[in-house]
Amino acid sequence: MQGKTTSQGGSSGAGQRQSEAAQREARLKAALKSNMARRKSQARKRKASETNDKNE
Repeated sequence: MQGKTTSQGGSSGAGQRQSEAAQREARLKAALKSNMARRKSQARKRKASETNDKNE
């Protein structure tokens, strides 16, 4: 799996930062995915509205 890192001993600070970075990346990825879905939905509604307006 990409993006998953574990730290077994040694400096836990570096492992903690990587984990935080991976968590941040996952949050950003989820936010981007939801934003893109919302924008696609808005574009579909806008296009449907334009089509309906032209048909009337």
